[in-house]
Amino acid sequence: MVLIVSSLMMMEQIDGTALTTALPAMAADFHVDIPQTSITLTVYMLGLAALIPASGRIAERFGNRVTLRWAIIVFLGGSLLGGLAPNLPVLALARLVQGVGGAMMVPVGRLVILQNVPKSELMSVMGWVMLTATIGPMAGPVLGGVLTSALSWRWIFYINIPLGLLAIGLIGRFIPQGRMRHPPPFDLKGNVWCALALAGLIFGLELLTHSGTTRIVACALLAAVPVCSVAYIRHASRVAHPLLDLSLLRVSTFRISVVAGACTRIATGGIIFLLPSLLQTRFGASAAQSGLITFIAPLGALVMRFGAPALYRARGYRSVMCASSLALPFVCLLLALYNPGMGMAVLLALLAVHGMGQTAVYTGYNTIAYADMPPARMGAATSLYSTAQQVMLTLGICFAAGVLTSARLVLPPSLQMHDYRLTFILCGLVATIALPVLLRLSPNAGAAVSGHDHTAAQKNRL
Repeated sequence: MVLIVSSLMMMEQIDGTALTTALPAMAADFHVDIPQTSITLTVYMLGLAALIPASGRIAERFGNRVTLRWAIIVFLGGSLLGGLAPNLPVLALARLVQGVGGAMMVPVGRLVILQNVPKSELMSVMGWVMLTATIGPMAGPVLGGVLTSALSWRWIFYINIPLGLLAIGLIGRFIPQGRMRHPPPFDLKGNVWCALALAGLIFGLELLTHSGTTRIVACALLAAVPVCSVAYIRHASRVAHPLLDLSLLRVSTFRISVVAGACTRIATGGIIFLLPSLLQTRFGASAAQSGLITFIAPLGALVMRFGAPALYRARGYRSVMCASSLALPFVCLLLALYNPGMGMAVLLALLAVHGMGQTAVYTGYNTIAYADMPPARMGAATSLYSTAQQVMLTLGICFAAGVLTSARLVLPPSLQMHDYRLTFILCGLVATIALPVLLRLSPNAGAAVSGHDHTAAQKNRL
């Protein structure tokens, strides 16, 4: 069961991040600028954000097995359309369809684990899930680079089809149905308000990276976001079973994971977008070479995968997460300072540290969020957390693309060569905001999951 869920997550994430290496090739084929191709990443996140809020409710009504099967079918339909896309708008549509399928795959897969794994084993199990979640984004650029260089970027979509068909067969055999007998009524009105707010936010930020009259449209969309958000909050306070239950944020460990994780994920989304483009456009690497360079990060992730549970057991959530949250700002700063004259060994070491830090901190985020959550509210918590997770990654991509584009427009020609450096630095500054939020965790937070006993550890030190 865990391996099937992990494989689905890896397929979804590899598909998304493989395109980052192929963006220059797609831009050349469609005769557009590279920043414009970021719409293939953000529109996918739009599909995710629009339906992820409903994922928990849909799984409760139709069952985990049925929901996962249809999610894969939709995802494969988008993959086929993406491989055949004749232009950028059609490719963006295909990515939107993929996002709709992905919106069901990842959150429902996580819900299957939370419903069937005891909290005492959650750290170990989620360690394997997080390993695939870390390897996926890093392996994606390698696969995307190799396919783009050897065949075509279109094969990034075609390879999903046999993998998805295999997954459909395995789901029927190994995934429990998990359907509620009396599910709550579906909050259609809440889903509409959420979708409008998230669509306005994501597309508004995306259009800000373009020039001309599209910026007026972007401002109009962004202006609608607070209106739709307030409308949803008022609606949610009046219904018994809102689509996104904001009262879950009263659980301190869940709230801290959401807020601190938002800062970390914005920076992570920025790096995912920036690094392959930097290696190809400024350092002269091919798509395959840039993918192979970034693949060093999963090696660090693999090392940390085996050490993370013991580390959390020994030191607790608060200490480990505060320390590991600093790895990302450190990596962003050094990437801003890096130049080819420093040698490839420095870059590879830096990316290995990045992989270790990613695994350590995200293992914490994705387990402590549910440490104090009642079992009856796991479905609602998964929907809210997954929505926040995907929105923040999307904001990271939009933020990086926006800063990169703005730097080229605003900076004088003598400083435009530093556009990537400025963007990496700003991503690092955003990532540092997570630390003061994480410091609000109690020393014994999440002890039921990590196995850490802060009081006993203090006595041993004395």
